[in-house]
Amino acid sequence: MTKKMFGLITVAILIAIMIAGLVKKNIDTEESFSSEQRGVDLLETTAEEGLTQGDMAPDFTLTTVDGKKVQLSELKGKKVIVNFWATWCPPCKAEMPHMQNYYDEFSQDENVEILAVNLTSGDKVESVQNFVKDYGLTFPIPMDEEGMVGQTYEAITIPTSYMIDSNGRIQNKVVGPMDENMIKEFVSNLD
Repeated sequence: MTKKMFGLITVAILIAIMIAGLVKKNIDTEESFSSEQRGVDLLETTAEEGLTQGDMAPDFTLTTVDGKKVQLSELKGKKVIVNFWATWCPPCKAEMPHMQNYYDEFSQDENVEILAVNLTSGDKVESVQNFVKDYGLTFPIPMDEEGMVGQTYEAITIPTSYMIDSNGRIQNKVVGPMDENMIKEFVSNLD
């Protein structure tokens, strides 16, 4: 075997090892993302980890992007999705059309309200207004200008959504983007 042939075989083996490593990394990343999308099982969290299933959802009052006041506790009797997002977040952009479709098709029949809380401390109000217009959003968009509500709800990764039952209790937390089927499934499990 010549040196040239040996060199070519060595290079081919190294390339194969690199490709295998990249494929494995992509598979691990994909599995990690899909498990994030399923939500966090709040039955398995402890009090030290923050909000848990069955806790009363912390009340808040915020002003929406169109200037109306919204208070979470006033929605008692409805199922509520509290979603935390920002205009610069690609997964949030992907999720919004699904939330709007769900809101248009099912929210009244299911007695559901969506509060898409914009983490305005990282966004400009004009950006939020443009986003709402561009995406044709009709559900309330409360503005968390101080970031306090997002902090209370521990919305570190966005989007993050809390599923709150008609009694005002947290039933689930979803970290990552949701599609319509996920929303339907989570809402169907609320009282």
